[in-house]
Amino acid sequence: MALRVFALAAHPDDIEFGMGGTLILLARAGCEIHYMNIASGSCGSAEHDADTTAEIRLAEAQSAAGRISAVFHRPLVGDLEIFYEPKLLARVASVMRAVAPDILLAPSPQDYIEDHENACRLAVTAAFCRGMPNFTTVPPHPPVGGDIVVYHAQPHGNRDSLNRLIQPDFCVDITTVIEDKTAMLGEHKSQKTWLDQSQGMNAYLDMMKDYASQVGTLARKCKFAEGWRRHNPLGFCAAQSDPLADLLEDHVIGG
Repeated sequence: MALRVFALAAHPDDIEFGMGGTLILLARAGCEIHYMNIASGSCGSAEHDADTTAEIRLAEAQSAAGRISAVFHRPLVGDLEIFYEPKLLARVASVMRAVAPDILLAPSPQDYIEDHENACRLAVTAAFCRGMPNFTTVPPHPPVGGDIVVYHAQPHGNRDSLNRLIQPDFCVDITTVIEDKTAMLGEHKSQKTWLDQSQGMNAYLDMMKDYASQVGTLARKCKFAEGWRRHNPLGFCAAQSDPLADLLEDHVIGG
């Protein structure tokens, strides 16, 4: 049976920036891919209202997920509404149980904005309580068993909120799939204008390649890479479980 991979991030295009290359390689390795952004991207426009922006970004995210034949899960809240609180945790945990992943690709615990950090906390706790019958999800979903191995992606720009470089534990060489990753990110057409205007992020696609190149330099062995840190296995999986290393043996550097 194919391993099930759940990529869970904060906003539309976060998965493409930090996880897209690894997801493409995992899909090609025969894994079943699930894709979800907790927030809708509703604040990502200076031209459209929140509802219209969310609709635009939903379509873009669905197109990006479709490029790797991923199972798409709809967002749960608007931008700046990702808080580590019981009601949202119950909803994220319901999706986690429905997916029942073997591998969870989650955001970095340290990042430049709290939406990303809170998404990480929700993802990890939802994975941890996946088998707890006394935790009620919304909508209700029965608990699930089995190991889940949690990996954290690099933060956006490879730095935390204090601008300190985050060093990955290992890297995945994505040089052979960088154009496919670029095509996934390119589906988020509305974001180039918005990020140029709001955050001075010119050359949207080039910026992603620059971040991947920085990780490739950290790996010291490839042109483009994505960095990963493996979560403490206690309560999640066997101590030595490392399916990324097993599935992507020819692409993993370090670890």
